[in-house]
Amino acid sequence: MQKILVTEVIHGQALERLKHEFSVTVDPNLWQEPEQLRKIIGNYDGLIIRNQTIVDQKLVSAAGRLRVIGRHGVGLDNIDLRATKSAELIVTFAPEQNAVSVAELTLGLMLSLARKIPDANQATKNGNWERHRFEGSELFGKKLGIVGLGKIGFRVGIRARAFGMSILAHDTLMSPDSLNTTEIGADLVSLENLLAESDFVTCHLPLTPKTDKMFNYHTFSHMKKNAYFINLARGGLVDETDLTKVLREELIAGVALDVRAVEPPTAGELEKTDRAILTPHIAGLTKEARERVLTCICQDVALVLKGESPRYPVI
Repeated sequence: MQKILVTEVIHGQALERLKHEFSVTVDPNLWQEPEQLRKIIGNYDGLIIRNQTIVDQKLVSAAGRLRVIGRHGVGLDNIDLRATKSAELIVTFAPEQNAVSVAELTLGLMLSLARKIPDANQATKNGNWERHRFEGSELFGKKLGIVGLGKIGFRVGIRARAFGMSILAHDTLMSPDSLNTTEIGADLVSLENLLAESDFVTCHLPLTPKTDKMFNYHTFSHMKKNAYFINLARGGLVDETDLTKVLREELIAGVALDVRAVEPPTAGELEKTDRAILTPHIAGLTKEARERVLTCICQDVALVLKGESPRYPVI
């Protein structure tokens, strides 16, 4: 029987079904022991991971019989794709499967920033009833700038339009007549114009050498002082040292971050400021998304091990 290794916390009905066809070993903490992983990876035909297992050249070289890696999620920055391609390893992922969950949390964080919900909640639980402190603002009539108008950014735009927001977008892969643009009535603009005009800026880009720390002091300085920034994509897109300085100098109104450059982060100034809402990388963590993602990955891993083509290979 072919063997599959799971190295992070992954559970669900799809994984249980996979166990009927393959020998599946689940070691949710193995990602923390790269040397041990390298010692045993050669015994497995398939590998299922999330975002914490590092698939580098060393691991690929040790994976003698490995045929497929299933990435439970979308981001691929923890996988050396050059190494996997050179070794003729198939990598699959789960595009779109958590897009609704991420889009919904984006709107939730926008509302939390605009209406000061976390602070109002904490103050009330502390025994205070300070209504005057928590006058907020509506989303209606505001401009939302979406950086990255892919599957998630598009869904954010649909939901933002339902709130009566107008949409600005920046995406070098989109054209004014592309479906994602026209369906939400977005105006494609330069990044500088988007930052200067938007009341809310939300980022939905992959982390690449080109996008690494693209949101820095210079970038944030183009935003309006009463604007908010939201990032649920990749922590490395933001220079956190610069962001801390931006908030300290009150160059923007506030931020909501679901992802960090290092996860988990060490406590710092961002954890102390009331201008930041911080969540622990939960955008895609819903019951519905988890099962969709897991089903997608398990099906593709099974297809490869059966000698068939996966539905969602990383090209």
